[in-house]
Amino acid sequence: MAKILILTGDAAESLEVLYPYQRLREEGYEVHIAAPSRKKLQFVVHDFVAGFDTYTEKPGYTWDADLAFAEVDPAAYVALVVPGGRAPEYIRNDADCARIVAHFFAADKPVAQLCHAALIFTAAGVLNGRRTAAYPALEPDVTAAGAEFVDGAAVVDGMMVSARAWPDHPEWMREFIQILRAKSPSV
Repeated sequence: MAKILILTGDAAESLEVLYPYQRLREEGYEVHIAAPSRKKLQFVVHDFVAGFDTYTEKPGYTWDADLAFAEVDPAAYVALVVPGGRAPEYIRNDADCARIVAHFFAADKPVAQLCHAALIFTAAGVLNGRRTAAYPALEPDVTAAGAEFVDGAAVVDGMMVSARAWPDHPEWMREFIQILRAKSPSV
């Protein structure tokens, strides 16, 4: 069974981790979640409240990380998924996170990224010359990294599929699964 890796950490958006995790398992892939360390992760729920200028954050689900970043052999995985939330703010500084991301881009393997995940790709230096969606507030970060920001639900650039946030899940996963089926079937 082909394996897919999800990179995340505490304060990741619950929907952005669990939707691709379950959807990809439904497609027949073995899915592993990696974080800075093996532990029970605390995810969060981001939503909008009338009168607030930005989203709010509440505790979400907890979930065990299968692997620590340092334990990951990226060559064992056919694809990478990086959800958003606040986790990308700090996991982007982890050298093993950058090592893993660099492998997937160098090997031209399918990559799905959503929302604030673009922070990881900007820090890893893999967005230069690419087109990508991200949470709209990250447009300055994306353009500073040399990429074209696209305000879209499923932006495909080669093997990378990106989107703005969890409301884009259907379009985002539809495009990503098409690439996966063509490049790396589940069985």
